[in-house]
Amino acid sequence: MSETIALSGTQKAAVVLMSMDQQAAVAVMQQFTELEAEEIASEIVKLRRVEAAVADGVLSEYLDLTAKGGWSSRGGREIASSLLEASFGTERAGSLMNRVASNMAGKAFEFLEGVEAGKVVSLLDGELPQTVALVLAHMRPDHASLVLAGLDDELRTEVAQCVGTMGVPIPEAVRVVAETLRVRAGAVSSNGDTSDAVGGVQPLVEIINRADVATERALLERLDELDPELAEEVRSRMLTFADIVKLEKRDVQQVLRGIDASVLAVAMKGSTEAVTEVIRSNLSERNREILDDESKTLGPVRASQVEEARAEVVRAIRDLEAQGSITVQRGDEDEYVY
Repeated sequence: MSETIALSGTQKAAVVLMSMDQQAAVAVMQQFTELEAEEIASEIVKLRRVEAAVADGVLSEYLDLTAKGGWSSRGGREIASSLLEASFGTERAGSLMNRVASNMAGKAFEFLEGVEAGKVVSLLDGELPQTVALVLAHMRPDHASLVLAGLDDELRTEVAQCVGTMGVPIPEAVRVVAETLRVRAGAVSSNGDTSDAVGGVQPLVEIINRADVATERALLERLDELDPELAEEVRSRMLTFADIVKLEKRDVQQVLRGIDASVLAVAMKGSTEAVTEVIRSNLSERNREILDDESKTLGPVRASQVEEARAEVVRAIRDLEAQGSITVQRGDEDEYVY
């Protein structure tokens, strides 16, 4: 039993699931919330394999479970991913595993989270685009987007391409880069091992989605020249103001609650009839009247103002999606018809 004392409750839950056949483990996993499942999956990835004695010790704490035969508990990314996929579906599992990997890998660069974006840009001065991309792929998207915006145009485009085409870096390389920047930043703390890094198109999309309109436009234009296929893939995954029609009614209402009527009126300038109808039909009568009043008094508006207003709505959608509060359909999924 002494071998299990140091395990947390989440780690013990992970050990139990790792010791079960997949069908039974899936049935258990489905009882957890997505946040709980994410934490357990993270522990499964880190534990990889558990000795029989440890597994037996943990299982003895669950009197309602009957141990049958010897244990050969296996963990790792593949096991965690298959459990999440069977429990929550392929798309949701992918998102959860991305968060798991991001949280685990990002710990190597945690010391940068409290550093102002401009100072991070200075720390990265002179580094290769691949190195800068490695750092940004491990940072929170909102923080990474500010750093990306601070790079010069040419480097910004090269870094974006590197993020979008990044595979899984060697853990030792991640450690070396993190330690080098930590020393350069004057930090004295050190972190332990890192796990899978999270590069690829989706992290790049999440970074760009949080950038300002000017940075987004300039970056995509340069990507069109440098890597047209990557630019097309990024655009296909990016949220747009028109994507509001892909939300369920309750999700639209949740988004609109946080948007000022004056911003909404500007964002709706030149919108399609479908977008306008979705917005108006999901406002209360009072808020619809306020929106109509704002729209009537609104004169000619610069295109840049409309883009910025729409970007504010998109950021609200993206933030709520990241929190798991709403679901946005993408790709070939069926759209809702209103």
